[in-house]
Order: sequence, then structure tokens, then C-alpha cells
Amino acid sequence: MNIFIAGTDTEIGKTTVTCGLLNALTQRGCRVAGMKPVAAGCASDGTNDDASALMSHSCSGLRYEWVNPCLFRTPTAPRIAADIENRALDWNSIENAYHIIAQMADLVVVEGVGGWRVPLSNELMASAIPQRLALPVILVAGIKLGAINHTLLTAEAVLRDGCEFRGWIANIIDPSYRYAAATIAELKHHLSAPCLGEIPWLENPTSTVIAPWLTAGVAVIDDRHFRK
Repeated sequence: MNIFIAGTDTEIGKTTVTCGLLNALTQRGCRVAGMKPVAAGCASDGTNDDASALMSHSCSGLRYEWVNPCLFRTPTAPRIAADIENRALDWNSIENAYHIIAQMADLVVVEGVGGWRVPLSNELMASAIPQRLALPVILVAGIKLGAINHTLLTAEAVLRDGCEFRGWIANIIDPSYRYAAATIAELKHHLSAPCLGEIPWLENPTSTVIAPWLTAGVAVIDDRHFRK
């Protein structure tokens, strides 16, 4: 199934996890595509690093403007970046790009921007992406101090917004946090959706390195045998 990867915050490993999932799905024989509908912050070549990473783990034939149809130069929240650049988010371009990619791939993994409640415009939050594209959600929880509150609140919002919450992935992002295991155990107790992976602290968390910790998440996404 096509899936949306949400996060409990920014800088908690959404792109790393998404690339890991794309890598693992490719190894299973899937023709996969990553998508970053909205991004803020450009590299010297005018592209976004996260979107470029997803594209490098995707099937051939994709255009950058499909993978990342809405790009703001300013590295801040999209709504603020839009004001600074005197631009507006174009939802039609996002929807059209998604449908093009979905025709080219077996599975599409769509990465969000920031957290669940990041404003994209005066009317839309980041949560509008999975809502409007009818995508189930996997939540990446950045495991550090405060992770329990951030994760539970985000999970509540996902369900309240009417999205299908398929599971969550624990990603330890603070090597000095002594209570990571206890935090993950607490989240397992309180969350109704299953834990689909526990990624330890890694010095170099490449997509290949983290793929073995994402087996359960990959199995949820790769439902091709159910659709035959």
C-alpha cells in the first residue's frame, strides 16, 4: 500500500527511515517511489536534500518536480517560508504529482514535513497531505527526553483527523538518553497501533544500515500479495 511517513517533530529521522524503507522494499523486488510533497530549504543546486535522498532511493524515470512539487528556499516552516517568498502552496501540483508517481511505481512512500501540525498555508496543515491523498500513516517517533508526550499527542491527532494509523517506528536520536528502552516500552503500553521497528542509536544511519530494523514496517507496506 502507499503510505505516509509522519514524524513527532522535525530532525527526528523521517528521511532516514523513509530511505531505509525504500531500500528494503526495493530489495524485495518492489518498484518504489519516494515523495516529499512539501520541503523548505535548498541546496546549492536548488533542490532539497531530503527530497533528493528520496529520489536516489526511488525507481528510475521520476522527475524531481514530481518527487518534490512544492519547494521553498527558506529553511523554516512552510507557512512562514511562503510569506517570506511571497508565494503560496499549490495543492493541485502536489495532487497531480502524486498521481503521476503512483502510476509509475508499485508503492509510493510519502514523507511529511516537520510534525503533524505544521502549517502549510492559512487553511492547510501538514496533516492535510495524508488526509487528501487518503494515505494510511506510519509515525516515526524520535526517542529522546519528551518523546512520550510528543508521540502520544501526535498519535491522538492522527486518529482524530480520521487517518488510518498503521503503526510507529522508534528511532533513538539521543545517544546520551539513558531511558530509551523504558520510553519505548511505555509507548508500546499506551499506543494501540503496533511498533514496526526499533532503530538503535547509529553513528552512520544509512538506508542499508537501518533496513534490518524495519522488517515489520516493510511487511505492512508491501501488501502486493493481498492485492492480486
